[in-house]
Amino acid sequence: MERTYNFQLDTFDSGLRLVTVPMQGTKTVTVMVMAGTGSKYETKDINGISHFLEHMMFKGTTKRPGPLDISRELDGIGAQYNAFTNKEMTAYYAKASSDKLDVVMDVVFDIYLNSKFEEAGIQTERHVVVEEINMYHDEPRWIVADTLEKLLYGDQPAGWSIAGGKETILGLKRQQFVDYFNSHYIASNTVISIAGDIDSVVVKEKVQKYFENIRQGSKVEKLAVTEKQSGSQVEIFNKATDQTHFILGFRAFNTYDDRKYPLGVLASILGGGMSSRLFSEVREKRGLGYYVSASLETQTDTGFFEVDAGVNNDRALEAVSVIMEELRKIKNDGVTEAELKRAIDRTIGGTALALEHSDFLAQNLGGSVLFENKILTPEDDLDKIKAVTLEDVRSVVDEIFKEDKLNLAIVGPFKDSEPFKKLLTL
Repeated sequence: MERTYNFQLDTFDSGLRLVTVPMQGTKTVTVMVMAGTGSKYETKDINGISHFLEHMMFKGTTKRPGPLDISRELDGIGAQYNAFTNKEMTAYYAKASSDKLDVVMDVVFDIYLNSKFEEAGIQTERHVVVEEINMYHDEPRWIVADTLEKLLYGDQPAGWSIAGGKETILGLKRQQFVDYFNSHYIASNTVISIAGDIDSVVVKEKVQKYFENIRQGSKVEKLAVTEKQSGSQVEIFNKATDQTHFILGFRAFNTYDDRKYPLGVLASILGGGMSSRLFSEVREKRGLGYYVSASLETQTDTGFFEVDAGVNNDRALEAVSVIMEELRKIKNDGVTEAELKRAIDRTIGGTALALEHSDFLAQNLGGSVLFENKILTPEDDLDKIKAVTLEDVRSVVDEIFKEDKLNLAIVGPFKDSEPFKKLLTL
């Protein structure tokens, strides 16, 4: 498929990589800096430090001593800015009018390179992070997602919470932040991705100057993930909720496995949009709950296919039973040619909408370089999605729809898992 935008990938002598994506017809620009680290790179005694450190990067640099010096400068130009941490990546970004590109680069690059990690700031921010954790603990959809990953991977980094535990957060020392930063925020583990109304040549020259003294070193490797399961599993997080939230999760494929494409198509057929099988059956036909969806989560060494829903507490067993029946129908009867075409067309249409946004392109192309060391465009993905056949979908269903890959995480007013476990038959 013809590419919508030209792009450029430059690798500097230090190992630092730069992705530039000039976009015609836009007046915005997104500057994003990514570090190839997250909670999978942590040990138990510092679990949560990747996310906590992300917070600290906005607390002051040598040039901008305090958090207000950073926020006022970005707020003053109307920028949208933030950061995020996941299992394998931490990213910092700002999006603004393209005539403010120099300001955006200066601020984002400054916090990435020159954050101070002052003791007073750490002491204040650790309480902010604890309150963020408390907020997540009040959100059943956050709890159920963490519960599923704990069920899948257990007591290893892949199964730990990204935010960490409150006791660990309260005990982290300044030197641990400095050591973690110096080990992971290095040239070879950093990708800068800039998309929008830009000149790639000019941007490259400026980036090279900003990052000429970035630390160098060898990338820290994460622990290998151990996966083992002999039968279906259920984990209940007992909580007094007005609604039961659950996720059915199947062990699946990592981000490098092309079988993710037919599995993504299957997710669209099952739970992508209001015309999907699950939305029609669970919400429209039976009124069991407000939301139901299906999706695929892939990382470099793990992956899982999930169906999530929020339903009436009194009808939670019925909802799980209905969804399992839909999964059995897929396994026994497959999907239709019409469903396949609609799912592919839906993906094409959604991608076309996303391609209009500089922040989507910065993250999408930058992420592919971070994890694959090459640019894989949305159009490259679409070519593989367009090639998916009914047999491809059938093959991945046969591969993952197995009881020894099936897991059910539940948040709600329940203690006994056995009634739910009895429903997990394929």
